[in-house]
Amino acid sequence: MNWINAIVQGVMLGGVYALFACGLSLMFGVMRTVNLSHGDLAVLGAFLVAVLAAAVGISPFFAVLLVLPVMGLVGVALQRGILSKALRTGEMSSMLATFGLAIVLQNVLLEIFSADSRSLDIGSLSTSGLQLGSSVSIPYLGLLTVAVAVALLGGLQLLLARTGIGRAIRATAADADTAELVGIDSRRVYAWAAAIAVATAGLAGAFFAMRSSFSPSMGPTQLLFAFEVVVIGGLGSLWGTLAGGMVLGVAQTVGAQVDPRFSIVAGHAVFLAVLAFRPQGLLGMRRSRT
Repeated sequence: MNWINAIVQGVMLGGVYALFACGLSLMFGVMRTVNLSHGDLAVLGAFLVAVLAAAVGISPFFAVLLVLPVMGLVGVALQRGILSKALRTGEMSSMLATFGLAIVLQNVLLEIFSADSRSLDIGSLSTSGLQLGSSVSIPYLGLLTVAVAVALLGGLQLLLARTGIGRAIRATAADADTAELVGIDSRRVYAWAAAIAVATAGLAGAFFAMRSSFSPSMGPTQLLFAFEVVVIGGLGSLWGTLAGGMVLGVAQTVGAQVDPRFSIVAGHAVFLAVLAFRPQGLLGMRRSRT
């Protein structure tokens, strides 16, 4: 039964990883660049939620709803102020720019909040759960996280498939130059994509802070996990992002069941196995060679 519980906990953890990877996957799919500040932007979102909840005296869940538009505006500022200029000189320039932003964010957060770890207080929800037998426990917060991840990915799927901005995003991701020729404003599309990506990063950071402690220095680790999820699930596949998060989460919890030291190593091993044997990811499409 302990193995079953490890798998259940891995699925719950996978919901958090899917949230982290969602924005990273979207930005890479549209702009063809890896946002190396993604993890630190998630940490920024967590701190904004913590500060707002403490200052106003509201629930962290309500604070998340207020912080999401702010994070969206941060995404627009990131695209207009940094990425739009960096992308003109090549994809490597945009990666270096976001790497520099990550360093700045991390040091600013360290200066303001110190290196101390903290967490968001959500009361009994953080410890309560559904008990199945003597060994299996399904945490309510984990269920909520998975539900939010599924709703978010499903909503993005509908946005991309059924709305005008979604069709513009898909057209720009396929061929930005051709999209410009038919009247699509790529700068506007990139701004929308960055806003959604950064807002989802803030959401992921908040849910992580509800289930675990966080600090200004955790951004690079979460960026690594998000990148692994995107690769495992398959580039360009939203539901692959969810699958990749579940696979990575289960690998880590099952590895920890074998030996606590194997938790992170097991996740990395699955990532390398996918790269070796199915480089397009679990749900990604293999690209034909021309």
